[in-house]
Amino acid sequence: MDKIVILTGPTAVGKTKLSIELAKSINGEIISADSIQVYKKLDIGSAKITKEEMQGVKHYLVDVLDPKEDFNVYIFKEMANNAISEILNKGKMPIIVGGTGFYIQSVIYDIDFNEEDNSIVRKELEEIAKEKGNIYLHNELKKIDKESADKIHPNNVKRVIRAIEFYKLNNKPISQHNEEESTKKAVYNAKYFVLNDKRELLYERIDKRVDEMIELGLVKEVKDLVDSGLDSSYNSMQGIGYKEILEYINGECTLENAILNIKKNTRHFAKRQLTWFRREKNVNWIDKDKYNYDEERILSEMIEIYKND
Repeated sequence: MDKIVILTGPTAVGKTKLSIELAKSINGEIISADSIQVYKKLDIGSAKITKEEMQGVKHYLVDVLDPKEDFNVYIFKEMANNAISEILNKGKMPIIVGGTGFYIQSVIYDIDFNEEDNSIVRKELEEIAKEKGNIYLHNELKKIDKESADKIHPNNVKRVIRAIEFYKLNNKPISQHNEEESTKKAVYNAKYFVLNDKRELLYERIDKRVDEMIELGLVKEVKDLVDSGLDSSYNSMQGIGYKEILEYINGECTLENAILNIKKNTRHFAKRQLTWFRREKNVNWIDKDKYNYDEERILSEMIEIYKND
């Protein structure tokens, strides 16, 4: 079974810097598990790693798709597996880095998400969302799959549609399917690390990062994307930071409220990420405070666990 390394954790916890040091220490190359950094031109709002920050470490799935292209777990899984093969063939270690636990799980366990291309059902549901609204559609999901409805926000229309579509095509809830898939055995020998920190410090960093994004020109970045023909119907514009600034640009809220919403939504996202990672099996938690924030100690501990088969 091929060995890979996973480095994940909540947004703004400090994965990027640590991942570079880890890659340099174990002769690794990095595969990004981020649903927004994969897009070109979405730099500031995604906190995309720069060429300088990469320090010569090769990265995959960063800055490779046009913002008008679709990106989902199926596409990620295929691209990530191709990257893993390429890295292993070089005699190097694949390191998956990012906060999208759903994507990471799809690779480790080779999960089948049953991607049926049923555009008729999908278009029908999209029309219902336009005519009757997100809440109506979400309530329809609640009737057939309450477990999924509880996990999916009404505004995440694509996921709501996907869940209803799955039920219509397979005559069973997607939550049941996901539960069945979760019992699968790993296809990779994954050394899985979750970097974590005290909640109050994490939230402080999130707020600071959002303020820095605004200073760096996030509003202009979103305006430029809108000028290029993008709107809220594209996956790329559904990322936190982009959808809130888009609401401001469309006159739906003030800039101050948009910024507050980015901070609030990012904090909620971090909380959901941690909930997800706590459910994962065979995970090594790296709580930064337990190492007195000594990055060398953290790195040494990870390398020791990595070497121990």
